Amino acid sequence: METTLLSRSHSVGKSTWHIEWCTKYRYEMMGKEENRNLVAACIRQAAHRHGISLIVLEVMPQHMHCVAELPHTMSIDKAAHLLKGYSAWKIFRVKEHFRLRYPRGHFWSRGYMARTVGLDEEKAIRYVLAQKEHHAVTFD
Repeated sequence: METTLLSRSHSVGKSTWHIEWCTKYRYEMMGKEENRNLVAACIRQAAHRHGISLIVLEVMPQHMHCVAELPHTMSIDKAAHLLKGYSAWKIFRVKEHFRLRYPRGHFWSRGYMARTVGLDEEKAIRYVLAQKEHHAVTFD
């Protein structure tokens, strides 16, 4: 896989990250295929809305992994905040009964894991795509 650097008026580079975060209390909210698809769609919509390019996304029952390319001026903290915040807001609009489990409206846990991908982008993509096998997960 060839890495294409983005050129701007005074800089050249690429900001690609492997990001992972969990549901609050590690509840398995995405165990059903319907919920998994909804959460994935909400994360994709959040990414599109904020100019974040999702290269690959894998939603597991209690956490998610993605490889994302961020706008050159966006920090990883800002990206995680935008993705988690908007997706949670959208999830609660579609699945109102999720509020019974999360009455304060915090669908995702506070933290997240992020690491730059750099030249290992292909390896990170393979890792994210192998999550179902890694966790031996099947969806209802």
